[in-house]
Amino acid sequence: MPSTPRLPGRVGPYWPTKPHDDKDLQDHAAAHGCVPGAPARPMHGYAIAQVIRSRSGEVFTVETGSLYPALHCLERQKWVRSDWKLTESNQRAKFYQLTALGKKQLTTDHQRWLQLVYAIGAVMEPETEP
Repeated sequence: MPSTPRLPGRVGPYWPTKPHDDKDLQDHAAAHGCVPGAPARPMHGYAIAQVIRSRSGEVFTVETGSLYPALHCLERQKWVRSDWKLTESNQRAKFYQLTALGKKQLTTDHQRWLQLVYAIGAVMEPETEP
C-alpha cells in the first residue's frame, strides 16, 4: 500500500490532532473569500469581487448582498480596515485592506482549508485491492 502524504497537524493520513469547529471555519472562509490573500493595496468592493472571480477561474462570483456584509464582519473582527477614497473614475468608495491580524487569521484558515480539502480527497479516493 503506498504511503499517504501527511499534512502538519495530522495523526495518521486523514485525522486532525484535535477537532476543529467546522462551522467556525466555514464562516471564516466565507468572510475571507471576500478579501484576496493580502492585497498589496487597498481595494474597493467591486475590485475585490473581480479579483475573486479572476483568481477562481470564474468559478466563484461574489454578489454585493454577500460581499459587503462579509467585509463588515471582517471589520468588526479587526481583520480588515477600510477608508473612504476616490476610485480611478473619481467616485467615492470604501477601500478595504487586510490588517496584520487579518493576515494571520487568513494564514491559519488557509492551512485548515488545505487539511479539509486533503481529507475530503482522501475519503473520496477509491480503495485499492491489496
